[in-house]
Amino acid sequence: MLATALCASLHRRGIRVVPFKAQNMSNNARVADGGEIGAAQYFQALAAGVAPAVEHNPVLLKPEAATRSQVVVLGQVDRALTEMPWRERAPHLWAIIRDTYDRLAKEADVVVIEGAGSPAEVNLADVDLANLGISRHAGASALLVSDIDRGGAFAHLYGTWALLEEADRRRIAGFVLNRFRGDPALLEPGPAALERLTGTPMLGVVPMVDHGLPDEDGADPAPGRGTGRRVRIVRGPAASNLDEWWALRESSDCRWATSPSEMRDAELIVMPGSKLPVADLAWLRATGLDEALLAAHRRGVPILAVCGGAQLLGEEIIDPDRVEMGGRHAGLGLISAVTTFASTKQVHRTRARFREDLPPPWSSLAGLEVDGYEVHFGTTRGRSGLHPAFTDGSGMIAGPVLAVYVHGLCEDPRVLKALVGAEQPRSLGPVFEGLADLVDRYLDMESVMGLVERSART
Repeated sequence: MLATALCASLHRRGIRVVPFKAQNMSNNARVADGGEIGAAQYFQALAAGVAPAVEHNPVLLKPEAATRSQVVVLGQVDRALTEMPWRERAPHLWAIIRDTYDRLAKEADVVVIEGAGSPAEVNLADVDLANLGISRHAGASALLVSDIDRGGAFAHLYGTWALLEEADRRRIAGFVLNRFRGDPALLEPGPAALERLTGTPMLGVVPMVDHGLPDEDGADPAPGRGTGRRVRIVRGPAASNLDEWWALRESSDCRWATSPSEMRDAELIVMPGSKLPVADLAWLRATGLDEALLAAHRRGVPILAVCGGAQLLGEEIIDPDRVEMGGRHAGLGLISAVTTFASTKQVHRTRARFREDLPPPWSSLAGLEVDGYEVHFGTTRGRSGLHPAFTDGSGMIAGPVLAVYVHGLCEDPRVLKALVGAEQPRSLGPVFEGLADLVDRYLDMESVMGLVERSART
C-alpha cells in the first residue's frame, strides 16, 4: 500500500515513476502487457500513471502447495523453473530480474521498489532476490516499514537493522511505522531511542486507513460494508484472484463462505477462480458446501462462476497432461459441460458483450460490454441446454448459473449495479489521490525527495 501511495505521490509531482517488485508471491494476478503480474504491481502501475507491464513484476510465484509454487517469468509460466529446487532456481531468476530492472530504470526518473517479507531472513540471505539482491544492484536507498498494528514494531525494526551487514544497514535511510491506531504521543520515546541505537531516523508514522484498494492476498476477513444484496463468495483453500471482488465487498452485504451455514441466506453466490479446481472440489465435498450449493441451486439462487469456479460446476474435469493431478474428476454437475486441462496457459486481456436475450435471473446484464482478463489452463465445452452468455458464443447460462472465463466483471460499475443494485462507492482515481495525500501528510516527504535527488546524482 505504501509503495502504491509513493507512486501516486511522485506521479502527482510530475515525476516519471514506475513500480518494481523483483519477485512476488501471490495467487492474485492481473493480466498486463505481456502476461501475468501480481495484483499489487498492477495497481502500483496505475497509481504511477503508466500501463501495467510484466517488467513491473518479472517473477511471480503462485503457490500450489505448502512447498511448491508455479513460477511465472515475465508474465509466462516457466515449467522448468517450477520443477527446480528453490535454491537452485535463484541464479537463473537473478539474471532476468537484473536485466529487467536495468531496462525499466532507463525509462523512468524514479523506480519505487517494493521488497518482500523481510531483508533479514538470515536463512535465505543467499537467495534473497526481492530485498538485498535488487537493492544492492540498484544502489537504492531504503525505507524499512513495520506494521505496528501487529505489535513489536520497535523490536522488529531494530532486529532487522541489527541482522543486516554493515553495508546494507547504511542503505536504510529511514524507518516507517505503518497502520498506526491511537495517540502518536504514546510512541515517545520509542522513535528517539531507536535512532540513538541505529543512527536511522523515523521518517513517518502512517495511520491505519480505509484506503480503498483490495487486500493484496484478497482474503481480508472484514465483512462487506454495503447495503446491496446478500452475496456469499465461496472461498476454497486454492481460491485465486479474490482481489477482483473488492468492489462487490464494498457495495453489498458480501462475505466469504467457508461452511454451509454461511450460505443459507445468500441472494447471490460467487464461485471465484481457483488455482487448483480439483483440490477445491474435494474441499467442497469434505465441508458439505457441495450440498449447500446444490440446495441453493434448487432454490433458484443466482450463482456467478468465474474461471476455475466455472470448471468445478461442470460435469467433469479431464486432466490428460497432469496440469493438476491427472485423471478424470466428477464435478458438481450444475452445468452440462466438460473441462479439459491443457499444458499451455491462456493469459490475455479480453472484451466481451453480453447477449441481448439473456434469460432471468441474468437479464439485467443484457447488452453490457465488459473489459476483463483470462488466466486459465484448458477449455470448457458445453454439451446441451446451455444459453451462450456473450455475443461471441462464449460463457454459458444454465438456469440460475452464469459461468464465464472473464475475470474482473464486478470492477465494471454497470455490472456491479446490475448484480447487486448498488453503486461502487469509490473509483481508482480518488483512491490514488487519497493515498498520495496520506504519504504527503504523514511521511517526511522532504527527506524522501532528498533521497530521490541524491539517487539521481549518483
